[in-house]
Amino acid sequence: MEGEVEIKVSAETFHDVFSCRPHHISNMSPAKIQNVDLHEGDWGKPGTVITWSYVHDRVAKIAKEVIEAIDDAKLSTTFKVIGGDITTEFKECKIIVQATPKGEGSCLAHWTLEYEKLNENVPDPHTLLEFCIHVSKDVEEHHLARATNRRTGMNYRFQCPAAVV
Repeated sequence: MEGEVEIKVSAETFHDVFSCRPHHISNMSPAKIQNVDLHEGDWGKPGTVITWSYVHDRVAKIAKEVIEAIDDAKLSTTFKVIGGDITTEFKECKIIVQATPKGEGSCLAHWTLEYEKLNENVPDPHTLLEFCIHVSKDVEEHHLARATNRRTGMNYRFQCPAAVV
């Protein structure tokens, strides 16, 4: 299942948020993402295990995921769900987010959900895909607000650590 949305954030910045700094997303989308905790590994590295605390369909949930792949050339990050609420309905679930440049300072945020249901009564995860699209828009709004703050003299810097490969 796939979906995408055009946002006014550079593809590189959007990719950096999900590949390197997912723990900052709770500041960008606080109504949806409450926290992202590091369980093992290092931010920005494949193999890192993180837990998302989030609100989906008005219910507080968690998702334990491993960052399976980061492709800086294709600006994509692959998360494999290994625990939490999603596993009550899905045997397997991968969430792939890819940023494609589209004009100066804009990109297409493309989301792919690869999943296997536990049984045929489980609905397809359309609302989860919509949730991901809405988080993308929240990231856009956060970055647009930062740009406005810079123009008005407020300083805030967002950088990925140089050590991240």
